[in-house]
Amino acid sequence: MNKSMFKSGCLVRTAHVILTWIITLILFLHNTDLRRCQERGDLLQPLVFSSVLLLSVLLYFTVSLMDPGFVLSDSQTETASRDGDEELEAMIPQEQNSIKQRRCGYCFLLQPMRARHCKWCKRCVRRFDHHCPWIDNCVGERNHRWFLLYLCVQFTAVCWGVQSAWSGFLSAPSWQQWFTQNVFLLVAFAVTAVFTVVLFLLLCIHVYLASVNCTTWEFMSRHRILYLKHVNSEENPFDRGVFCNLWSFCCVCGTVAWEKMYIRHNNTTG
Repeated sequence: MNKSMFKSGCLVRTAHVILTWIITLILFLHNTDLRRCQERGDLLQPLVFSSVLLLSVLLYFTVSLMDPGFVLSDSQTETASRDGDEELEAMIPQEQNSIKQRRCGYCFLLQPMRARHCKWCKRCVRRFDHHCPWIDNCVGERNHRWFLLYLCVQFTAVCWGVQSAWSGFLSAPSWQQWFTQNVFLLVAFAVTAVFTVVLFLLLCIHVYLASVNCTTWEFMSRHRILYLKHVNSEENPFDRGVFCNLWSFCCVCGTVAWEKMYIRHNNTTG
């Protein structure tokens, strides 16, 4: 775990936890479905909601604090090669017509294909997708699947929060009285509603990107990326079909030699 990364993102992570539990307290303290179930002694719904919420927080910290796939330094690469690291050897294409790796202009490390330097983390990240300020970490080869899982669980939690907040609004004879009675619940409803829209859009985008084996960076900056700007705009050299893409994204762990896949695609299309 990167200690400096934890320190820099401490404020963001603290804000995430505080906001989560404040909204949860509002939902349980007002006359919502969750509160009514609790008062009736029907604890299944409150327990399931709390479990989903806890899982979302655990996944948030998992994605936020784990290594997104930082590129090894030259000395680390040499050490791993001497130790016979099979995963590292698989990264290095052995074909004679392999793509020459370029050195990063910031940290001067050899960049594998699909890697990019993150100016916030100040590190190169394999299969770089984007730097997420909400988790204060990059989304890359190692944590992208966990990021998508986090989005799914968090989306479930905020949708449930929206429904629960809506169920707790009390009627009143005047607008002023209604606002006074429901002001905290209204804030919780507004916050969860905004997060629901944002998370839904992010979820759709990342499910699509995973299904076509593309990253946010590649999708947004295709015309500037050396290994993509000369490829037909309708082609993706890493696309192996929706099923294989999703299977690899969700179930295959470890480092992928994207250079080999790129060369194989060029030889096939050529």
